[in-house]
Amino acid sequence: MTTPNELRLLPWTGSEGKPCYLSTDDRGGYMSRLADNVEAVQLGTAAELLDEASETLDDEDVGPEDVRRLAQELTGALRDVLRVATSRGHLWAVSEPQRP
Repeated sequence: MTTPNELRLLPWTGSEGKPCYLSTDDRGGYMSRLADNVEAVQLGTAAELLDEASETLDDEDVGPEDVRRLAQELTGALRDVLRVATSRGHLWAVSEPQRP
C-alpha cells in the first residue's frame, strides 16, 4: 500500500517515452486496478515469449529474421518486466514496516 504523497510508477509511458506516475492512496481505485491489469498482461506476455524463445532457439531451421523479431519482442517484454519490478519493488519497500 502506498502512503499519501507516494507515486506509483505506471506500466506504460507517456509522450516521448517519459514515465507516468499515479498519485493515490487508494490501491483499489480505477487507475490502480487498471495498472495492475496491464502489469498482469505484460508479465503474461513475457512468459509466453520466454516459451517461444526456447522453442525458437531449439529449432535449427529458424532464420535470422525470426531470431531478430524474437529478440525485438523479448527486448520490449524485458523493458515492461523491469518497469513492473521497479514499480512493485518500490511499493513493497514503502509498505514494509520499518525496523528499529
